[in-house]
Amino acid sequence: MLRLHQALERNTGLLIFGILLVSSIGGLVQVLPTIADGSLSAPAADVKPYPPLELVGRDVYIREGCATCHSQQVRPLLAEVKRYGPYAGAGEFAYDRPFLWGSKRTGPDLARVGLRYSDEWHRIHLTNPRDLVPESNMPGYPWLAATKLDPSEAAPKMRTLRRLGVPYSDDEIRGGAGMLEGKTEMEAVIAYLQGLGTVLRGR
Repeated sequence: MLRLHQALERNTGLLIFGILLVSSIGGLVQVLPTIADGSLSAPAADVKPYPPLELVGRDVYIREGCATCHSQQVRPLLAEVKRYGPYAGAGEFAYDRPFLWGSKRTGPDLARVGLRYSDEWHRIHLTNPRDLVPESNMPGYPWLAATKLDPSEAAPKMRTLRRLGVPYSDDEIRGGAGMLEGKTEMEAVIAYLQGLGTVLRGR
């Protein structure tokens, strides 16, 4: 065994090959069961695709980097379940592209934030978080309230997601633009936040 170890240390090519081999085996052990188990990609009961306003709000949320500081995955640990609510299951995220689970918690996890606060609370908080939470280090996003949505954005997003397996109907895609008419990015982000985790509470 010692000789093999010494040979690996002296031969860079062999060492690189060994690292790649071990990494590949580890990756396959993690990925293959997920691919083989169809229940992990099946939507949970009552999980529906995002309505157009929430869908666009989610994109604004991603664009502004919110997922950098807020995870959206309650782990199955007693302390987390007591603080945030039921732990997350794969079926909740069946229509999420991309997933926003995250691991960074500069701010609280948002997986169950839907309907915990009023729309007005979210509007104030997004405009200037310190008006509600004096110790917050979250930046404000006042420009969201002044930026109108482009209704033509809805259909292309929904068509693309349908190609990826999200079951939007032709009627939903056609009606998407009307749901964005006259709305702001602030309203879209709030709609997205208000929907998070509500499926477990009979959304």
